[in-house]
Amino acid sequence: MAPTGIGGVCLAFIALCNFVFVFGTGVEFVRFISFRAIYHNNHGVAPQSKEESSREWGESLRDPKVFGPLTQDFFLLLLFVVQHSLLASASVKRWCQAIFGVLQRAFYVFTTSLALQVVIRYWQPVQNAPLLWNASTAPWDTWVPLLCFILHFICWLIIFSIVLIFDYPELMGIKQVYYHCLGLEDPLSLKSPRAQRLYAHLRHPVYLELCVVLWIVPSLSLDRVLLATMLTLYLSCGHSLDNLDYAYLRAQLHNKLDLFTRQEMGGEVSELNGAQTDESRSTFHKAD
Repeated sequence: MAPTGIGGVCLAFIALCNFVFVFGTGVEFVRFISFRAIYHNNHGVAPQSKEESSREWGESLRDPKVFGPLTQDFFLLLLFVVQHSLLASASVKRWCQAIFGVLQRAFYVFTTSLALQVVIRYWQPVQNAPLLWNASTAPWDTWVPLLCFILHFICWLIIFSIVLIFDYPELMGIKQVYYHCLGLEDPLSLKSPRAQRLYAHLRHPVYLELCVVLWIVPSLSLDRVLLATMLTLYLSCGHSLDNLDYAYLRAQLHNKLDLFTRQEMGGEVSELNGAQTDESRSTFHKAD
């Protein structure tokens, strides 16, 4: 049943405010993962001293200045993992659906963004331990950050493209509110069974790109190792596609390519027909 006018406006306002918050958190996350790792680590942190670079790993990990930030960062990541997994479970989804109704998806992405904000705001870089690698000598201090920037830019472009392909309004919880205001069913229920099966398995469609962004950095510090390791393991656990899902994705890809090919052929036919028309007109005028 479609909500009343005031109820629909309130739901739309909440969904739009949530979208602004989630989108802003996404921008902050890109800055945290890429900009901070490429620019800040190379230009905003004091260079590592010889004493720090020659310290043994055991000695470094026993140092409170290293162990303390690593412990805090670990629990921040654990908070995000627990939130992201707990709210994705079927039982919690049913509970949230009973409480929030059509705003269930919006609530999920809101809490995910909130957890990311906590991670970003309270993350503690480790600056008193040796680096696993550091491109700080010429000419690598110029070319390695540049190469990392290009790779990160390409990966984020692919990630955003895939998110758009996978129905961005539905992922953000806006489409559910829109359909509800029109008195329609949930948009996921209108998709084919194979698409619903894919969405049930496909929690992280940008696994490879995120791994590249996490690991390909000019300087690999201990806190970055912790961040990259935990998120890579979590992405690996969430990647549960099977052969049927891959077959469906291949079929969808072929359909998209088919559609583009037909459009291009249609454009060529239109141009050919237009050229023939122009040629006929010019012949007609010459005959006159």
